[in-house]
Amino acid sequence: MDSKLALQELEKMGKDGLTAHELIDLKVTGGLTYNDFLILPGFINFAADNVSLETKVTRNISLKAPLLSSPMDTVTETNMAITMALLGGIGILHNNCTADEQAAMVRTVKKFENGFITDPVVLSSKHTIRDVLAIKRRLGFAGIPITDSGKPGGKLIGIVTNRDIGFCEDESAELSTVMTTDVVTAKHGVTLAEANRILRESKKGKLPIVDAEGNLVSLVARSDLLKNRDYPWASKHPQTKQLLVGAAIGTRP
Repeated sequence: MDSKLALQELEKMGKDGLTAHELIDLKVTGGLTYNDFLILPGFINFAADNVSLETKVTRNISLKAPLLSSPMDTVTETNMAITMALLGGIGILHNNCTADEQAAMVRTVKKFENGFITDPVVLSSKHTIRDVLAIKRRLGFAGIPITDSGKPGGKLIGIVTNRDIGFCEDESAELSTVMTTDVVTAKHGVTLAEANRILRESKKGKLPIVDAEGNLVSLVARSDLLKNRDYPWASKHPQTKQLLVGAAIGTRP
């Protein structure tokens, strides 16, 4: 039917469209496709922004937007899963790969946005600029805390960022020669809201969280603060603030 004749057809019917019961009644419609629906706008006495589309996908997981992407290798890998979660839905990663490859995709999605990063990438002062550049190529960032042991939980002694290594031509130089030692930190136990306030006021890219002995406990990133602002509907874990993602499993052994 020509869409221009829709109003005329509705007038012939004597009412504004069909009820939901009539739409799904196969005896009336004989079956429906997308082309059978013509939805006309009507008057509402509230703002469209007040409409909530929040939907439960499981007993404990709710989405701001009721959208899931298919677990197909041509549809959902890391980029699609990240985008779906940022926009309030969720992506289900396909399983046309090894379990290790699928787990790696899950880790990539989870690391895209965090609240407190409890397992940050850490280096020691003996590592080199080349090590930082390798991490930047692999993970996409170069803001890395430096501890005496080169591991999380070690004593924080500095931090390396893009600004520290941007004009260094000698990639073999040790980080002890370029790292920033005057580091803005927050004490363990700080709330995420307070940590974000410190980040905003200090205008730093990373905020290390340390315990009473100065040992690195976790990390908060400014990039995550910006993502919170730009994607208020993002689907996240309520505690870790990591993006939600699903992973398909097979039905065959």
